[in-house]
Amino acid sequence: DLVPHDISLISLIAVGLGMAMIFGFLANKLRLPPLVGYLVAGVLIGPSTPGMVADLELASQLAEIGVMLLMFGVGLHFSINDLMAVRRIAIPGALVQIAVATLMGMGLALFWDWPVGHALVFGLALSVASTVVLLRALESRNALDSVNGRIAVGWLVVEDLVMVLVLVLLPPLAGVLGGTEPSQLLAHGDHAVSTATDESIWLTIGITLAKVAAFIAFMLIVGRRLFPKLLWFVAKTGSRELFTLCVIAAAVGIAYGSAQLFGVSFALGAFFAGVVLSESEFSHRAAEESLPLRDAFSVLFFVSVGMLFDPHILLEQPLHVLAVAAVIIFGKTLAAMALVLFFRYPLNTALTVGASLAQIGEFSFILASLGLSLGLMSIEGQNLILAGAMLSIALNSVLFASIEPAQRWIRARSHLARLLERSGDPLAMLPMHVDDTYLTGQIVLVGYGEVGKQIAARLQQQALRYVIVEEDREIVETLRGQDIAAVRGNAADPAVLIQAHIHKASMLVVSVPDIFDVGRMMEIAKTLNPAVEIVLCTSGAEEAILLAQTEGTRVYEIKQTLADQMANHVMHRLGQQAEAHRTHSPHSHQDQGHEGSSGHS
Repeated sequence: DLVPHDISLISLIAVGLGMAMIFGFLANKLRLPPLVGYLVAGVLIGPSTPGMVADLELASQLAEIGVMLLMFGVGLHFSINDLMAVRRIAIPGALVQIAVATLMGMGLALFWDWPVGHALVFGLALSVASTVVLLRALESRNALDSVNGRIAVGWLVVEDLVMVLVLVLLPPLAGVLGGTEPSQLLAHGDHAVSTATDESIWLTIGITLAKVAAFIAFMLIVGRRLFPKLLWFVAKTGSRELFTLCVIAAAVGIAYGSAQLFGVSFALGAFFAGVVLSESEFSHRAAEESLPLRDAFSVLFFVSVGMLFDPHILLEQPLHVLAVAAVIIFGKTLAAMALVLFFRYPLNTALTVGASLAQIGEFSFILASLGLSLGLMSIEGQNLILAGAMLSIALNSVLFASIEPAQRWIRARSHLARLLERSGDPLAMLPMHVDDTYLTGQIVLVGYGEVGKQIAARLQQQALRYVIVEEDREIVETLRGQDIAAVRGNAADPAVLIQAHIHKASMLVVSVPDIFDVGRMMEIAKTLNPAVEIVLCTSGAEEAILLAQTEGTRVYEIKQTLADQMANHVMHRLGQQAEAHRTHSPHSHQDQGHEGSSGHS
């Protein structure tokens, strides 16, 4: 008999992926994240709904692989430098926001008469947003490399790191919080139990933290040198499948090995596998090659989460579900917005970060599952977390779409909001010591990224006067420290260009290829100074044609400019070679020049 008797794994993968594809497609058509469709597919093949019931135990193991590969992907994209660039807002902001959201979740749970340990885990699960959902939302809006995008991603990376620490500390603390701990010492008499438990808790926490510290040290000292070299050796073979195999084997192998040797979670092991491989010059290729498998298993992860959800809770406890959704969508958002405004960032940043955090995802599910296994979470609590996740993820794209209209509405109607956005920020105004003669006929340079830095360096070499306009607070503080005139804010805000003295400027140079903001900047600049010359860069040919219609405007289309410069270099080199050939030829009797003009669009 060639037909296997037990095909539960094959049927789970076939049905799980098939249903996920159908409902993911339907969700996409309804302009919802496909992730919502994957969760619904899981609900339909789970034990709580009629029809086919897939193997839940197998699904949880596949989900564990999904978690490993998800965290491996987060590690591959994790950059200490990116986090350090936004550390002043991301680190304190994330820590305070986690504390506030946890207290809100705990307040709800205690109001429902849940035990304190259950309430704490429930609050923590509501406090952390999904990195996967955020990255997909920012990528779909081309906002991943914007200042707001970097702040939101940095904020979530800090949240992820805090949750990794929570996952490490929760098992040894389970006994104290009222859960079950396998290593808990049993003794006769209440006092004896208390004393032994107290001693064992500190000992267990100490051992756990020592193991984690040893693992991190091993990965950063040994792994950082060893694994990128291994990737390099495999890449030299020229075999694509060996390279992909090496990446996946490293991700799953390190996660499994770290769990066996150091007792840390699969999630932490996989995350650090990604971090050490990100040091390799092949990290982008590793991310690209492992993406299909990561996507497939992350789909199975969300399907398995959906299988755990009991939809009856929507009918039995609708007020509880709405309360949880309100904490996630409104409570966390308002808390994050207040924090961002407190740190004197613009309203646009506050709205973006608020929308980014108005959902929960993979870490909440992992935390709920761990809480359930430790006796620190009830089935009801897990179902409320899953219901809150599904509602918040479904509504997240609506929140992102409402950022622009909300910003326009607030600015048009609320003087308080405009004052709040400025909030007396000294970086939003030029220092008093900047001489007026320096602010006449100057160049206003918008954006201090890679392109902006190079333009500023050339202007500095030529001793030309310029003022930089930049949204990133840390960059403006650094420039001020170097005695460079800089204003913090969005140049699409008239007040910011007024502070840069655009009315006296000879030229506006915009190094940020964002067509929506650029159009507004041009309009404000021409209104305040009709004679100002405008120089722009853009990433698309259609955008370049559209923007170039304004009089006194020069537009550089990035790809076209690059192509022109490369073509000119090729022609220049060919001209030199032809000249050298003629010079060394015995028949050559006259010198001829060569052509090589600089490229422009």
